[in-house]
Amino acid sequence: MDYIQTKTMITKNKNPHYWFGHDYNMNIYKGCNHGCIYCDSRSECYRIDNFDKVRAKENAIDILSKDLGRKRKKGVIGTGAMSDPYNPFEEELCLTRESLRLINEYGFGVSILTKSELIERDMDIIEKINKTSPVCIMMTITTFHDELCERIEPNVSVTSKRLQVIKKFAERGIFTGVVLVPILPFINDTRENILGITKAAYDNGAKFVYGSFGVTLRQNQRIYFYNKLDEFFPGIKEKYIRHYGEKYNCNSFNYKILRESFKDTCKELKLLYKMKDIINSYKPEKPVGRQISIFD
Repeated sequence: MDYIQTKTMITKNKNPHYWFGHDYNMNIYKGCNHGCIYCDSRSECYRIDNFDKVRAKENAIDILSKDLGRKRKKGVIGTGAMSDPYNPFEEELCLTRESLRLINEYGFGVSILTKSELIERDMDIIEKINKTSPVCIMMTITTFHDELCERIEPNVSVTSKRLQVIKKFAERGIFTGVVLVPILPFINDTRENILGITKAAYDNGAKFVYGSFGVTLRQNQRIYFYNKLDEFFPGIKEKYIRHYGEKYNCNSFNYKILRESFKDTCKELKLLYKMKDIINSYKPEKPVGRQISIFD
């Protein structure tokens, strides 16, 4: 394991209403070895050399302790957007686990995005955080079938195992759901896939499914993605080039149908699917207290 230097572990989120109510962002690791063929974090703009190599931040736990110990406004710390906090090295290093311990100690909430069943190991600490602060556990699921999952997300827990994790957290009363992002045009942008994931999420106790029916492509990420399409899905790359060119947002041509079917199913199953509703459900705003009258 190589280590990189850092001055701070958490950064203030300028727009906490944009992505699951995160007041702060935290990344213990840099890079990811999950091998997902579509990962936007490979993009050149993030300046991560050799993205497939995982590096940890030097003295991460000591720095995080100092960050949290400062007089910061309490809030939800989000992790997992740039690098999965439960990569294979975490099983031995336990840096994410130690981070959760500190988050609990200092009275912050947490929101975790992962594709790994290793998160089950930290159920005990997450339950402690959940008693006093907001908690949101998110599993990224992009394809209903394990066989396809193994091709587009080769080094992570398959879909069926991720659903089992959702069930275990839900059974403990922890706010848990699915991030259905991204959906790859011409590969898994089918009604069967979208509704299969949505219904499976419900069956396993998820409170929400947040979906987006397309993929983003830019810079060297596009090159990597196209190489993988040639390897696993011959002929599909040419469709992307023909239909999307150099576009960043590559929405499914079935977007409207998928979106409406998805919304109808979520309403039928009483699953949350709007970002605002998801945030308000696990992170309700504190009511403004009424001033006490001398006559009360």
